[in-house]
Amino acid sequence: MNLYTTLKQICAVPATSGREGGLCGLLKEKIEKYVDSVSIDTLGNLIALKKGRTGEKRIMLCAHMDEIGFLVNFIEDSGLIRVATLGGVDLLAYAYGKVVSENGIAGVLVPEDGVKPEDIKPDKMYIDIGAKSKKEAERKVRIGDAFVGAPELYRLCGKRVAGRPLDDRVGCVVLLELAERLSGAELDADVYFVFSVQEEVGCRGSKTATYKVQPTEAICFDVTRTGDVPGAKSMACALGGGAAIKIKDSSVICHEEVVKELTSIASENGIAHQKEVLTAGGTDTSSMQLTAGGAMVGALSIPTRYIHTCVEACDMGDVEACIDLCEKYVLKRG
Repeated sequence: MNLYTTLKQICAVPATSGREGGLCGLLKEKIEKYVDSVSIDTLGNLIALKKGRTGEKRIMLCAHMDEIGFLVNFIEDSGLIRVATLGGVDLLAYAYGKVVSENGIAGVLVPEDGVKPEDIKPDKMYIDIGAKSKKEAERKVRIGDAFVGAPELYRLCGKRVAGRPLDDRVGCVVLLELAERLSGAELDADVYFVFSVQEEVGCRGSKTATYKVQPTEAICFDVTRTGDVPGAKSMACALGGGAAIKIKDSSVICHEEVVKELTSIASENGIAHQKEVLTAGGTDTSSMQLTAGGAMVGALSIPTRYIHTCVEACDMGDVEACIDLCEKYVLKRG
């Protein structure tokens, strides 16, 4: 699998929280040839299973499909469109940027005239699709339609790429590659590849998926912040430093045994890695750890600059390190 090509392809499909169906269909098509079964639960999580010889252990690997975005809540008589946010949108970062609806309608997101940057709020912004009236706009857009920042992915220097939504399409690419690599492996454990929904609005999908799978251990894949740009908070994560083994964030303390095992495997196999202690923010890791009877849960994060903007940036070498490390972890534990 060409990781960049696959990432570019899945970044192009809009999938705001609660509207992940289009992306789910594409991911299902890509992964089903590597696993024994694929299902979609009531909430919309895509769950792919590679059966083991005994199934006594259940290893769950998870990344979320959804992205932050905007939901249409009113259309002005002028044809301008008012929106509410879905997830933690940095409005200043999205101001004067191109957006696209889930139905392919292009527009621009702008603040009201005269609004100062520090006063930008959802009710002070609107989307202009070029409509001349409410009637014309309603032929293109309806209340409840979702918009996202225009998807884009391009290469920077070396192995680095930028665009959106790397959060968390890069984690989805990790799962796809792992499914391909592990497809021919003889394992005792059942391995579940879960593409979760609604992470950006409260880690909702991973709760129902984990309850269904009830894993004995699990690994979550998502992006994490870095401390390698001017003004960043002190943090020992940097682009190009390798897979980030999460120790904690504001919502979770990862299982000590999983952290030690990942660190040991990385060191023994010469896989580039670093440690992640995130002081603000969280991922599906927390809900996976606490659902049902609980599980041994860890996380491998991809260091990413400018998270929740239109120019998220990561190093594909770090993505490869996450894949290499998790592959060896599953082969050893499974």
